[in-house]
Amino acid sequence: MAQNSSKTSVGIGLIGSGFMGRCHANAFTAVAGLFDLPMTPVKQVLADHSQEAANAGARALGFAQATADWEALIADKAVDIVAITAPNALHEPMALAAIAAGKTVYCEKPLSTTAASALTMTKAAEEAGVVTCVGFNFLRNPMLRLAREIIQAGEIGEITGFRGRHAENYMSDPDTPHSFRTDPEGGGALADIGSHIISMARFLIGPIVEVSADCQTIFADRPVRAGSTQRRPVVVDDVTHALVRFDSGVLGSLEANWAATGRTMDLSFEVTGTRGAVAFSQERMNELHLHTGQGGRAGYRRIEAGPDHEPYGRFCPAAGHHLGFNDLKIIEVADLLMAHATGGACSPDFREAWRVQQTVEAMQASSQERRWLSVDKAS
Repeated sequence: MAQNSSKTSVGIGLIGSGFMGRCHANAFTAVAGLFDLPMTPVKQVLADHSQEAANAGARALGFAQATADWEALIADKAVDIVAITAPNALHEPMALAAIAAGKTVYCEKPLSTTAASALTMTKAAEEAGVVTCVGFNFLRNPMLRLAREIIQAGEIGEITGFRGRHAENYMSDPDTPHSFRTDPEGGGALADIGSHIISMARFLIGPIVEVSADCQTIFADRPVRAGSTQRRPVVVDDVTHALVRFDSGVLGSLEANWAATGRTMDLSFEVTGTRGAVAFSQERMNELHLHTGQGGRAGYRRIEAGPDHEPYGRFCPAAGHHLGFNDLKIIEVADLLMAHATGGACSPDFREAWRVQQTVEAMQASSQERRWLSVDKAS
């Protein structure tokens, strides 16, 4: 059912109607008007933690049915693709049930709360032969694809280094209360946002095989809830710094920091080579900076996103008008739907997301043991 490319429509089941659920719903609504696809997504069922929440979500997001039972959503024959935006701890049971039902599974990052759980999900999906996709939507930026093309074409020479950072300020106030993010299953800054720069590093340079990391907790405790005077210890990291060695031998550095005062979305990298360099920041997501000149022509030049950088042209026929965060989600959904239609791969899939989780856990273990660790042997 899930890989029948002759269908003119494909049924969508969405679990969760919070921020990411709304992003998914928006993408499924908009994608058919922007991309030439062999099928049209139809928003069939929305599930949430209560019937009241599900009813409200379905009305707001345009789903035909609402339920408080996610298992009923997965079992519904009208649902072909299951989109999971529920809390991280629920990803495994939901995904395994969808896989067992033969559905395509679209899961938000992180894939699960541990690498072992993510591997269980990966093996189940591969054995069942279902299409999977994980929501690392920043990788859909045309400027990221351009950067990888430049690197792989040798335009900046042999790669000599990688520096990556994901820094935001949403936890920079010590009175910001505990939430799912500070729960051990949330994983801290490294798992929450560090996974994005890890996925980006792998996308650009290749597998990370060895790590040496230092995970730090800046604020020892936080309020148990907003407005409360009761505080509970913080047991996850606020910032992680890591040295990483790629399979190619290239050495790099990564930082994950959710308490970076003054930063809103510094998901950035700089790749250096023997003949040049390329740099990017999500805070200016429609620009890529390229340095290839020498002598009096040295220095970075700005490449502005435009129709030459697919699929930008599907959104706007003129450069400089800019894509946004939700546009990246639409591109991700277009890739998902094409994979669903053809039975092909949609990257990053469950296996790639497991590799990212494996790298996160290797960094956490490295910090605890105060030494370099092999990524494969750390889990």
